[in-house]
Amino acid sequence: MLDKDSREEIIALMQREVVPAMGCTEPAAVALAVARATELLDHKPDRIRVGLSANVLKNAMGVGIPGTGMIGLPIAIALGALIGKSEYQLEVLKDVTPEAVEKAKAYINEGHIDIYLDEYAPVVLYIDVTVSDTEGMTANAVIAGSHTHFSRLIARDGVILDTLAEDTAGKTTSATQDRELDMHTVWEFATESPVEELRFILEAKRLNKAAALSALDEGFGHSLGYTIRTKGVRYFGDTPLERMMTYTSAACDARMAGAVIPVMSNSGSGNQGITATMPVVSFAEDSGASEEQLIRALTLSHLTSIYIKQSLGRLSALCGCVVASTAASSGLVYLMGGDYGNVCAAIKNMIANLTGMLCDGAKPSCSMKIASGVSTAMMSALLAMNGRCVTSSEGIVDDDVDATIHNLTSIGRDAMKETDRLVLRIMTSK
Repeated sequence: MLDKDSREEIIALMQREVVPAMGCTEPAAVALAVARATELLDHKPDRIRVGLSANVLKNAMGVGIPGTGMIGLPIAIALGALIGKSEYQLEVLKDVTPEAVEKAKAYINEGHIDIYLDEYAPVVLYIDVTVSDTEGMTANAVIAGSHTHFSRLIARDGVILDTLAEDTAGKTTSATQDRELDMHTVWEFATESPVEELRFILEAKRLNKAAALSALDEGFGHSLGYTIRTKGVRYFGDTPLERMMTYTSAACDARMAGAVIPVMSNSGSGNQGITATMPVVSFAEDSGASEEQLIRALTLSHLTSIYIKQSLGRLSALCGCVVASTAASSGLVYLMGGDYGNVCAAIKNMIANLTGMLCDGAKPSCSMKIASGVSTAMMSALLAMNGRCVTSSEGIVDDDVDATIHNLTSIGRDAMKETDRLVLRIMTSK
């Protein structure tokens, strides 16, 4: 078992990375920066100028904003200024009301908001908000590296915080220096730590299952979860795989459509949090797993996702469902009674299959990619439990699981940069 200090470090890491979020995390982070800048100005701004890195812009263009019935950045920015509270973090817009939405629409129509692509953003997750009033007073808030990390705060009367140069000096995508993980440490922590230390992860089940159930009742976005449950049983059958796909895609349907319901995110992504949670929860219920088994499987899934994201970065051209469904596959193997070798095999099987799935922004159709990831997670887990693993003579898979993971992340982080730029050009020129 890991020593107490090591366990506490990893628990602190998980509690930073597995947090509630209302709506898509990119527009939520933009609204958070706007809310903080408005608080520093101390009154409603006359002008809001928002500079965004390409990845933030890409992920915020086509997603529903909770409680508004609208998509995209302008409504998130307007509400951030009018009713946002920075103390709520990624639930910054949870106080939205129909009256606030009408005021925000009017604010947009009056031309108070200017959004631009910051082509020189120092990190891939970068939000620079400057607000001003009619008297020429200004305030500035900059988020860099992670969705809630402020690197610069300038109020009307001077600088409050400025760590931007230090935060971006290494061009990293994480604003904090976290404990570096490896897959064996992830396994050891999840399977051997005292279960009471891991019980906090059950909140991910509570929030994400509630989101899934809400979409099954009402039908959001493309209603993939609802469609699989009501129409697809004839073809998929009433099976554990059908339920895993139903619940996971339904929670994504709700989130991407802007349902006013929080989900538990992972590494700054609600969809990744859903995908690391719901396949494991659903399969645990179907297989009669104990609460301790569920806790350990969820911990393994979420921490594996965090580990992969440490080298991939917050945002990239690689779809986050590749990361989170790979993590979920490890949780499924654990629930099937597998050992560490089986988990490593499942991860290699996943990377041999899903590598290359690109991210073209957050949007309702993300539920389709997530469903693909879930079905692949089950297939990879089953192969691993049957003693089958993609070998090092095949593609980017290495004999060592950590090397295989880093092969995946180097492709997503470095090799797909031009893909990222082309995707954004296509999205913004339609």
